Amino acid sequence: MTGTGTGTGPFDGLPEDHRERLTALSREVSWPAGTRIFEEGGRADRFWTVLAGTVRLDLYVPGSRPVVVETIGPGQLLGWSWVCPPRRWHLGAEAGGAVRAREYDAAEVLERCARDPALDHALLTYVIGVVGHRLRSTRTRLLDLYGPHGDEGPR
Repeated sequence: MTGTGTGTGPFDGLPEDHRERLTALSREVSWPAGTRIFEEGGRADRFWTVLAGTVRLDLYVPGSRPVVVETIGPGQLLGWSWVCPPRRWHLGAEAGGAVRAREYDAAEVLERCARDPALDHALLTYVIGVVGHRLRSTRTRLLDLYGPHGDEGPR
């Protein structure tokens, strides 16, 4: 399980019974290109797995347009902020084209996880891998945009 999605289902690394339990809690949704899916700082009460299309994850920069820090696509998890209080989005998200996704209600998933420690462990292990990947991607993108250029980095 890579934690980032590789074009297959994002929960493929979970045991089949866990995948089935999660899928039973979801519904299919879609957004046209340019739709703001969520805003940084907004309430994170759901998450998605992307089935088709791309979603741009962006970061608010005062006095500027949001900076795109990563683009995700099919087989990837959209949204992890629902896992940890205060459950507010850490980034914004916008549909880069027409997007289809499976939507999960975070409260339902968290309730199911509270009753099923094995599911809880498997899902949170997956999500923390996504968080780590997104933090590295954001850092790299911000260094590309705002970091020192040339041979001034740490040795």
